[in-house]
Amino acid sequence: MSAPKPAELQWFKARASTSGNGCVEIAHLADGGVAVRHSRKPDAEVIRYTAFEWDCFLDGVRNGEFDRPGTSRV
Repeated sequence: MSAPKPAELQWFKARASTSGNGCVEIAHLADGGVAVRHSRKPDAEVIRYTAFEWDCFLDGVRNGEFDRPGTSRV
């Protein structure tokens, strides 16, 4: 079975993204993984993560592990 083409996936981006700015988009894959791309470059490379990799990333985001230096969480 071959991987789906980007045009065959349903892409999502954060509500905080405005229409004029580029943003990260994700698509959920049938195997539980996630595909990631830049919204302003939909034909560029898509990066695929396993479900485990994505869950680890989301856990880090929720715990503030990827916050920009000098920013504080409210």
